[in-house]
Amino acid sequence: MSSAISAPEPARFPYAAMAVLATIAFTAITTELLPSGLLPQISDALGVSEAVAGYLAAAYAAVIVVTVVPAARLLARIPRHGLLVGLVLTFAASNAWVGLAPDFTTAMIARMVGGLAHGLLWTTMAPYVARVVPAAKVGKALAIVFSGNSLGLAVGAPAGTALGALLGWRAAFLAMAGFGVLLAVLAFLVLPRVHRIADAARPSLRLAIAQPGVKSVAVAWPLLVLAHFALFTYIAPYIHGAQLPDYAISLSLTVLGASGLLGIWIAGLTVDSRPRRSLLMTTAAIAASMLLLPFAVGNLVFALVLMAVWGAGLGAIGIYNQSAILRAGGHYSEAANGLTVLTIQLGITLGALYGSAALVAGGPLLVPAAAALPVLGALAIALAGKKHAYPPGPREQVWLEPRPVGSENVKA
Repeated sequence: MSSAISAPEPARFPYAAMAVLATIAFTAITTELLPSGLLPQISDALGVSEAVAGYLAAAYAAVIVVTVVPAARLLARIPRHGLLVGLVLTFAASNAWVGLAPDFTTAMIARMVGGLAHGLLWTTMAPYVARVVPAAKVGKALAIVFSGNSLGLAVGAPAGTALGALLGWRAAFLAMAGFGVLLAVLAFLVLPRVHRIADAARPSLRLAIAQPGVKSVAVAWPLLVLAHFALFTYIAPYIHGAQLPDYAISLSLTVLGASGLLGIWIAGLTVDSRPRRSLLMTTAAIAASMLLLPFAVGNLVFALVLMAVWGAGLGAIGIYNQSAILRAGGHYSEAANGLTVLTIQLGITLGALYGSAALVAGGPLLVPAAAALPVLGALAIALAGKKHAYPPGPREQVWLEPRPVGSENVKA
């Protein structure tokens, strides 16, 4: 493994550190999604329309796209332990600032600060994980950390919305700020102190892109995210168009979040041993579920089963692709990871626009089928990337590679 991410392997798997990192991921996702469920309250309190209040979410993502690569280069020499603790404190400060904001402009600036921290967090997190766990357990560690994403979607955002409805939107943001301060203290005490290795390559986006396989992963992964957000953003119109009951909207979100956790667990079991076969099967399953959703008209059980496949697939696919980009990036894995953070945010933004275009052009039942198209594109890239982007794992080599004649009689 590259000197940029290699380190003496710990004697024990650092479960406590991975749990803290998963909680940090939970906090980041909850912070990102929190305004969505509180837009009516925020718009009334700050004197803007709900459409304008929605810019609190859009600006958050836009800042990530613009700043993630230069900020990662600027902070490349800061020890990862201190950087992670500082980013958690930045989330806390951003949420407190929003919760106390006297006007919309102040709230917008505060959210942009949070967006900067969000981009840096995801640039830093995966390479840090690869430094503090045994090489053979990186996939397992990423599965634990990424479970925080699904928990943020399934539990954090709804809980924040419920708290906002009960105590007011400002209380929800201030509660997240207080939680962030406590989490920063815990991170300071629990996370291993890993300093940058002296001969590690300086992060270089240009050199990262030049690594075989990086471009393929940096395109295929965002295509999957684009597809997800194209359909997820317009899940309510789909539910109505498919003649399903209104309560199916909240039920579908719960199913997506819960199945995402299942997908992450499955990926944690397979990513280190069978990454290629697992990724191909998962991508194909996501495409199939989206293509079949238009045929679930009036059948709630069938629709929920397809959504469970979609949600589990998206949970798993993040683990497979995160592992793939770290491997493909080699000496420049941090820069390669930063590239995917940027392209994924573009995928999120374009996904909502793509879903809107499909909704206008063909109605709500066309949206799932349209979302399946970029998934099929990602599948084609993965099939073509066998050598560098998505190579077979150790347990796949046995059946994928031809055996020499007579090897059947040789014991392993």
